[in-house]
Amino acid sequence: MTAIARSWTWILGAAIVTLVPGVLILVWPDETLHVLAVLIGLYLLLTGAIRCVTAFAREDHGDRLAGLLVAVLYVLAGVLCLRNPLQTITALSLIVGLLWLASGLLTLYPAIAAKDLPHRWVVLGAALLGIVAGIVVLALPAESARALTRLLGLWLVLLGLAELVTAFAWRAALRRSGMPPDVPGSAD
Repeated sequence: MTAIARSWTWILGAAIVTLVPGVLILVWPDETLHVLAVLIGLYLLLTGAIRCVTAFAREDHGDRLAGLLVAVLYVLAGVLCLRNPLQTITALSLIVGLLWLASGLLTLYPAIAAKDLPHRWVVLGAALLGIVAGIVVLALPAESARALTRLLGLWLVLLGLAELVTAFAWRAALRRSGMPPDVPGSAD
C-alpha cells in the first residue's frame, strides 16, 4: 500500500480530484451553493427520520416524546432547506458572520489588555480582521456566501495546479534517478 501511495500518479490523481471541483465551483458558483443547500436539507430529513425511528425504540414514553419532537424539528428544518435553498445559505452565512464577529471581539480583548502578549500586533490585526469580516458577512449574507464560494473555487484550482506541478516534478525526479516512473513504489 505504501508503494502505491508513493507513485507519482497518485499525486496526479489528487491534483485532478482537487482541480475539477475547483473549476466547477468557479464556473457555477450559484449552482454549487444550491447543491450544498439541498445536501444540507437531505441530511436534515434523513437525520429526522433516523431520530424518529430511534424515538420509537425507547421504552420510556417521556423520552419517546422528546425524541419525536427533535425528529420533527429536523424534518421541518430539512423541508425549509429544500423549499428555499438560498435561505439556507443565507442562514449559514449569518452563523459564520456571528462566529467571526464574536471570535474577533473575544480575540480583541487580550490583544489590547495583555501588554506583554507576544506578537501583539498580529493578534490585534487578526481580531480586527475577524470583526470586519463578521460585520461584512452579517450585512451581506447571500453575497458573502457567493464570494466565499468563489474563493473556495479559486483555492481549489490553485491547490490542484500546485499538486499537478508536484506530480510531474516527482515523475521527472524518478526518471533522473533511473527508476521507471510508472512502477508503484519506484520512489523507495
